[in-house]
Formats: sequence, structure tokens, C-alpha cells
Amino acid sequence: MSMEGALKTRPATKVVSWCDQYSVGIASIDAEHQKLIGLINDLHAAMLEGQGKAVMGKILDGLAAYTVSHFANEEKLMRLHRYPGFERHKAEHDKLTEKVKVLQLNFREGTVIITVHVMTFLQSWLVGHIVGMDKQYAALLRAAGVK
Repeated sequence: MSMEGALKTRPATKVVSWCDQYSVGIASIDAEHQKLIGLINDLHAAMLEGQGKAVMGKILDGLAAYTVSHFANEEKLMRLHRYPGFERHKAEHDKLTEKVKVLQLNFREGTVIITVHVMTFLQSWLVGHIVGMDKQYAALLRAAGVK
């Protein structure tokens, strides 16, 4: 089989791809969102390739840690610029963080495995959060000069 043929038969490893619709117009936040998407895609690829629990656990741990870090950065900016929807947005962050922590714990304990269903959940909450929540603070932060 030619290399070209091999590439055509390889399954897609991305569960989500960055697109302009996800941009909040703030380069630093967009870069963090792209990193989160990359981590979700890494986890998805590891699942499809049948990687071991240790590899998938390490990626999931990285995703959980980066999610917490990203949310802290967003919250700092929202507080600094007095975003009026801060409390509601933070509550959503807290809820999502808790879900990822539970997933991480259940995965470590062996009571849950990374499946297409789990990947769909991760993709849905990330994209849904960016489009549904993050775009709401973007205009205020851009007007304040956040880049």
C-alpha cells in the first residue's frame, strides 16, 4: 500500500478542530482554548490507538490541570475588569472542573474508561462553554485592551 493510501485509511484522530467560530478575539485566551482542544484530541487519539491506561491517565491529568489553570486565568481577567457575569461564569467553571475531577478519579479507580461517549462529553462542554459563555465576556475584555 502506498503512503498516500495509508493516510486515507487512517481514522481521524481529532474529535474537535479549532475554527474561527470559537475565537473570542483575545489571542491569549484563544491560545489556551486551542491548547485545551489539543489535549482533548490527544486523549481521543490515545483512545483510538488503544494506548494503555498509564498513557491515557497522564493525558487526562494534563487536561484536568490545564483546565484549572485556564479557568483561573479567565477568572482573574473577569475580576480585574469587573465582568458583571462573573459569578455565573465562575459557577459554570466550578461545575465543569468538578466533572473533570470526578472523571479523572473514576478513571484512576477503574470505574470508567475513556470511550467515545466520554470524548463527546469533553468536546461538548469545551465547545459549548467557549461559544455559550466565553464569548459573553469577550467584548468587555477587548474594550479594556486585553489581548
